[in-house]
Amino acid sequence: MEYTQLGRTGLKVSRLVLGTMNFGPLTDEADSHTIMDAALDAGINFFDTANVYGWRENKGRTEEIIGNWFAGSGERRDKVVLATKVYGNMAAEGDAWPNHDKLSALNIRRAVDASLKRLRTDHIDVYQFHHVDRSTPFEEIWQAVDVLVRQGKILYVGSSNFPGYKIAQANEIAARRGTMGLVSEQCLYNLAERRAEMEIVPAAREYGLGVIPWSPLQGGLLGGVLKKEAEGGRRASDRTADTLADPARRAQIQAYEDLLDKHGLEPGEAALAWLLTRPGVTGPIVGPRTAEQLASALRAVELELGEELLAGLDEIFPGPGPSPEAFAW
Repeated sequence: MEYTQLGRTGLKVSRLVLGTMNFGPLTDEADSHTIMDAALDAGINFFDTANVYGWRENKGRTEEIIGNWFAGSGERRDKVVLATKVYGNMAAEGDAWPNHDKLSALNIRRAVDASLKRLRTDHIDVYQFHHVDRSTPFEEIWQAVDVLVRQGKILYVGSSNFPGYKIAQANEIAARRGTMGLVSEQCLYNLAERRAEMEIVPAAREYGLGVIPWSPLQGGLLGGVLKKEAEGGRRASDRTADTLADPARRAQIQAYEDLLDKHGLEPGEAALAWLLTRPGVTGPIVGPRTAEQLASALRAVELELGEELLAGLDEIFPGPGPSPEAFAW
C-alpha cells in the first residue's frame, strides 16, 4: 500500500480511504468487521465515517460497529487514522430539535462526546464538518474546535462539501486566530464529475489541504455498468439508470468502457487509479459492501495508467481546464 501525508499535517495515510457508509444499512456487523480486518491487513490505515451513518432510526449505528471492532483489539485503534463528521441532525426521525444539528458550538460539543462514546475511543484524528453551516460564523466554530483540541478529543479538522471560497474563508479566519484551520476537504470528484477542479481543488492546494474524493465511481456509473447490464448482472441504481437514459451520456459511458476494454482494464479500478494521478488528491474513499469489492479497490493502487490512456480518458471526460483560465471566454 502506498502512503502519503494528509495535506500539510504530519499524518501518514494510505492512498485509499476506507469509507464505512454501508456498514449497518447494507453490510451487517460481522461482515463489516471482516472488511475492516482485510483493509488493515492490506495497509489501509485511513478510515472515514460520520455520526449520521446508519441513517434514519439507526443514526450512529456505523460508528458503533467501528467502536465494537476497535474494542476487539487495542492495536486496531492505534493503527487507524480515524475520521468522522458532524452536521446532520441526530434526533430521532421526525423529532428534529433545535441545536441538535449543524455547527453551533453547543452541537459540536455534544456531537464529539457522542461520537467518542459510540466509537469507543478517547480521540478523533480528523473531525470533519459534513456541510457548510451558513448560520454559524467560523469564529464560533473555531472557538469550539480550540477547546476540543486542548482537551485532546480531536487532533485535526477537515471539511466536506465545501466550495472553494468557504475553504478560503475558514482558513483565513483560523489563521487570524493563530490556529491550524482545515487540513482536508472531502468533495465529489471523479472522471464524470470534474467541477471540483475549477475552485475546490485549487483552493485546497493553495491552503495545504488534502483532497479526499467521495463517490469515485459516480454512484456506479464508472464501474462497468453497461457491461454488467449486458451480462445480466447487478441492476443499476435508479439515479444511474436515469443518467443512462440520456443517449449522449450513455454513448459517453460506452466509449469509456470500450477504451478500458481495449487496454484490458476493469472500469472501476481504472477510475480509482485515475484519481490517484490527480494533483492534490490524498486518496479516494472506497465504500465496499463486501470483501470482494475491497479487493478490487486495492488492485487500483497497483495500476499505472499510461499517457495514451490518460489522454483518451480526458477526451471522453474533458475537465474544465486550469483555474482561473477555465473561467475565461
